[in-house]
Amino acid sequence: MQVPGEPPLAGTLTLPDSPGPVPAVLLAAGSGPLDRDSNHRRARIDVTRQLAHALAAGGLASLRYDKRGVGESPGDWRTAGLHDNVDDLGRAFEALAARPEIDPDRLLLAGHSEGAVLATALAARGVPVAGLVLLAGSATPGEELLRWQARRIAPTLPAPVRGLLRLLRIDLEKKVAANHARIKATTTDVARIGLQRLNARWTREFLAHDPRADLARVTAPVLALTGAKDLQARPEDLEVIRATVRGPVEVQRVPELSHLLRRQPGPASMKAYREELRRPVDAELRSAVVAWCRRVTSCGEPVKDL
Repeated sequence: MQVPGEPPLAGTLTLPDSPGPVPAVLLAAGSGPLDRDSNHRRARIDVTRQLAHALAAGGLASLRYDKRGVGESPGDWRTAGLHDNVDDLGRAFEALAARPEIDPDRLLLAGHSEGAVLATALAARGVPVAGLVLLAGSATPGEELLRWQARRIAPTLPAPVRGLLRLLRIDLEKKVAANHARIKATTTDVARIGLQRLNARWTREFLAHDPRADLARVTAPVLALTGAKDLQARPEDLEVIRATVRGPVEVQRVPELSHLLRRQPGPASMKAYREELRRPVDAELRSAVVAWCRRVTSCGEPVKDL
């Protein structure tokens, strides 16, 4: 399936084995150059593909798409801002709602990480969404969140890296803040910071973005799930989401779950990500998402063992 507009977005429409029109979920992947399955060329995260298959088994359709400049979608992902990504999600929403197989009155948004921020921002624009699923979402202003990430991640770095930082007298959080200042001083879409070419436009917009303003405009039902061992989204934000959204809210702080939506034994650490990605997305999380989506769209009782 192709989402029209500029640039066009290539995607996959997954339909359940049931007569239509059926309820559907539009899936939004995380940040960076991720394809329709939430996969990066260096990391097979696979969140949206696995959710799509679980939703189909539960009687719900879904659409997932390659971000601009990734996979089969043309363009340059480095020049796309945060608000461009919201616009792209909006185009995908319109395209999905227009499909004859889909019931436009039972159309939900589900996003992981940045995708949760995008889904919230689109719902805040007033699109007729029947519900929101926010997986590892944020209710913290972007600049504050990235500094929080630096504080949380620094102690989990490998011992040689921590030793080098101490030797060079580098405070990771202060270094991140200094890079933010450099990026905020840029005006181009892409900028070179150190040895990296960064999407400066996206970063400037993300640093300035406060998800609480969008959450306060949401009146649709919301399911928010974050892992207790998430190092990239604040688990405490679940209570902010509960207090800020104007519609009915269900929050779940999932024990042992990391930002990759897999269980992580032992202390929270990004070092475990490589091993985690060899395993599927947590089965209980998938089942919880499908059950909630079925309930909100009046599909009946949840399907077991997804």
